[in-house]
Amino acid sequence: MNALTEQERNEGYRLLFDGVSLDGWAATRQPEGWTVQDGNIVCKGVTNGYLHTAGQFEHFILHLDYKTAPKVNSGIFFRWSDLADPVNTGLEMQILDTYDQEQMAKNSSGALYDLIAPSSNAVRPAGEWNQIRIMCDRNQIQLTLNGTTVVEADIDQWSVAGKNPDGTDNKFKYAWRDQPRAGHIGLQDHGGYVEFRNIKILEL
Repeated sequence: MNALTEQERNEGYRLLFDGVSLDGWAATRQPEGWTVQDGNIVCKGVTNGYLHTAGQFEHFILHLDYKTAPKVNSGIFFRWSDLADPVNTGLEMQILDTYDQEQMAKNSSGALYDLIAPSSNAVRPAGEWNQIRIMCDRNQIQLTLNGTTVVEADIDQWSVAGKNPDGTDNKFKYAWRDQPRAGHIGLQDHGGYVEFRNIKILEL
């Protein structure tokens, strides 16, 4: 765990989590809500804040594993440009215990939160590890959950603040077409227990 394969090293991947410390990360609220245990980043679910990378990333492929306690809500934020305003300046791949959900929604696990529902239910039951892959290549966003591509989006289509291309409302007060392409990667504490590991990135 928390190591690169020879192929990944040759391709240019690097680890964002060393498996033993939170070096390179910072918390937006109480840092005691985040710890490292048994090679995993542990979100205790007590801060309703975020852990974020010190650096910013623009075009990249991000991999990580996560598992949650039952009924937990969390998320992976990316291209998060204003640390004081994650809700409006960060895209989010939703983490939610929706294993038994039949109808996918814009807040189902794997969704590009409030923008696109996942195309299928690929999340595993609470307590099992899930694998995430997030690709950001200019205006193209691709979200993969447990080997299944569940979202493909052209973010330039979001040209009106608060509106999706199909005319439905979303939470964002900015048009994503006009938002910065570079930003932090964040792990969300939404009041529930989550573990993360194998966080690695390839900058494109």
